[in-house]
Amino acid sequence: MSEAYRQAGVDIDVGNEVVERIKGHVRRTRRPEVLGDLGGFGGLFRLSGYQNPVLVAATDGVGTKLKLAFAMDRHDTIGIDCVAMCVNDLIVQGAEPLFFLDYLATGKLLPDQVEAVVKGIADGCEQAGCTLIGGETAEMPGMYSAGEYDVAGFAVGVVEQERLLTGESIQPGDRILGLASDGLHSNGYSLARKILLPDDPKRLEEQVPWGEISWGDALIAPTRIYVRAFRDLMKVCEVKGGAHITGGGLVENVPRMLPSGRGIRLYRESWPQPEIFQVLAHEGGLSEDDLYRTFNMGIGMVLFVPENQVDQALRTAVEAGERAYVIGEVTQGDGVMWSGRDSA
Repeated sequence: MSEAYRQAGVDIDVGNEVVERIKGHVRRTRRPEVLGDLGGFGGLFRLSGYQNPVLVAATDGVGTKLKLAFAMDRHDTIGIDCVAMCVNDLIVQGAEPLFFLDYLATGKLLPDQVEAVVKGIADGCEQAGCTLIGGETAEMPGMYSAGEYDVAGFAVGVVEQERLLTGESIQPGDRILGLASDGLHSNGYSLARKILLPDDPKRLEEQVPWGEISWGDALIAPTRIYVRAFRDLMKVCEVKGGAHITGGGLVENVPRMLPSGRGIRLYRESWPQPEIFQVLAHEGGLSEDDLYRTFNMGIGMVLFVPENQVDQALRTAVEAGERAYVIGEVTQGDGVMWSGRDSA
């Protein structure tokens, strides 16, 4: 390779090594519809078996949760977060995730680090049932601090047009089913880090007050991927819509799927609130409005189902490995109301 380019900070040979190291992770996510192999100028995916397909696309990143990965030098789950933030947005519209592409940029390629990130991406793709069809790894000296990087993803899914979840059929009396989160997922970390890690990152090694794991383990726990459970629910229930609970929390994300003239009532005491949110509230002096508009508060995904299908929906969610709760109902009128607490 060009010695001048190497001296400028870009090592093509290392880039080639990274590609070879990640090929195995990419191949284990392969679906039958994929054509070709890693290394082409574009990923190839044959779409077949649909009568009136609608493609649904989503893109996202991991945000400042990456700061924890850097501090802990632990990069094997960040890729799961990246996939989850995209595919969870697809499934709430009824779309089956088909393929995923990633973009990783860093100041200097570190093969072990990049492989760990891509391993996590492949793990996330396997959980979602989609293929890692390609991506880009960019070495850009001077753009990032030593050992740091950014990662983003792009996912495409498909759904038959008549099965697209638009929320238009949601009616007063429909119930809101909540699927539990695994902690903060990938939102609210700028505030969480400010509260929990203001000066000393050594706290990451300390044990949390509610269990035997460290603060680092609690904070870096990956975003839960709900694709398989959501698809199981769609097979046995009339799922009318869904919402992935990310930035903005329940009060911002749940109403996004509602038709005009529909509101929601949330049952405040209907699901257990993970201890990490209680600690954030106490140490940060956060109001309930701060909490419920920043964090998922223990619910990572919601679905709207008819009242007479609630029992079936709960059983199906549990069989799919989820912790599920009826957390509210649809009402006439606009806005969010609460039972068991003041309005938020």
